Amino acid sequence: MFFSQINQFVRNVIFTTFPNDTHSFNKHGDPPARFNIVKWLFLPGNQIDVTKVGSFNASDHETQLYINSSADLWGPHFNMTPELLCNAPCAPGYRKSKREGAPSCCYDCVPCVDGEMSNTSDAPSCFRCPGYEMSNKQRTACVPKMINYLSYEETLGASLASIALVLFLTTSAVQGVFVKYWKTPIVRANNRNLSCLLLISLMLCFLCTLLFIGRPTQICCLLRQVTFGIVFTISVSSVLAKTLTVIIAFNATKPGSKLKKYVGTQLPIVLVTICSLGEIGICLIWMASDPPFVEVDILSERDTIILQCNEGSVTFFFCIIGYIGTLALLSFIAAFLAKDFPDRFNEAKNITFSMLGFCSVWGAFVPAYLSSKGSRMVAVEIFAILSSSAGLLGCIFAPKCYIIFLRPQLNTKVIAQ
Repeated sequence: MFFSQINQFVRNVIFTTFPNDTHSFNKHGDPPARFNIVKWLFLPGNQIDVTKVGSFNASDHETQLYINSSADLWGPHFNMTPELLCNAPCAPGYRKSKREGAPSCCYDCVPCVDGEMSNTSDAPSCFRCPGYEMSNKQRTACVPKMINYLSYEETLGASLASIALVLFLTTSAVQGVFVKYWKTPIVRANNRNLSCLLLISLMLCFLCTLLFIGRPTQICCLLRQVTFGIVFTISVSSVLAKTLTVIIAFNATKPGSKLKKYVGTQLPIVLVTICSLGEIGICLIWMASDPPFVEVDILSERDTIILQCNEGSVTFFFCIIGYIGTLALLSFIAAFLAKDFPDRFNEAKNITFSMLGFCSVWGAFVPAYLSSKGSRMVAVEIFAILSSSAGLLGCIFAPKCYIIFLRPQLNTKVIAQ
């Protein structure tokens, strides 16, 4: 009873001590927490330097913490604040990793992997960037990925486009030469109409490569393979028809030959038409069932978005290539069989070399195409189109131009139309 009364009395006591420090007790009769903050320096020779640098005062109503800003907290023996942790905080671009067997405040700083970032200190984990972005070099932010496609602005695209235009102009010049010397024997040999059709289709072959350069669009994706397939079929079937013309013309001179009735007919044009219709049929089925479309590939490369044309059905794409290759192989076989026919203007030898180069280019195209991605894949196909078309132009028409300009005595006889 006595102690209870004293406790109630103490709760209401307020007194002052020197120098003007006021003291009181809380509602439980306990004194408030009042502490001096002192700095202890343990010096050599068992000396201790004790300096008051602040105070702490807690009561029922408020808590006060005071640090003397003018006090030299760490000097003169320390020139930096002691670390409160085992290590410095992890900088942005890093994440914390628990150090096995160490206190919880100790950890290692592990850099964020490619494709992840952290933009705060002591980040517990890194954040993965969205599919259309990548982490910067410092791994502190996500930045947009570069878009990859074969454009006219880059060196490769501009070079291929320039080569295509030069070859187109060269073919146009050859066409002009043939029109000018339309009635001469060298032009009339082996069906001059087929020669003009072949030159026109080669010009279109060179121009169709421009559909492959530039930012892919839905229209370009639909047109470029179809255009390439049809004009190339016309070119190769024209070569096949020219070769058959040589074979028919030579064998028609033999006594009792039944091929005489096909000399001078429209059989070559019919052959080109039938071959072209076959390719057109494949293209129509392709466009109706599984047409090409624009594709955005964000998975193949970490730092690049590949913008490309997905061919839709790879089967139909290689059906087009296989169809053209079959015609080229037939042309090669027919030209090889007719290369030794005794004719001054027999171009079977030239066709043999052109088809040999043509088949070699497209034979190498398939593995190179399948092992490439993005703009390199497009560049491989453009190179195959340009080189094979240029081979046809050079092997078949360069000897004719050589005779026209450098051996005119072989081409002096003009035959009336």
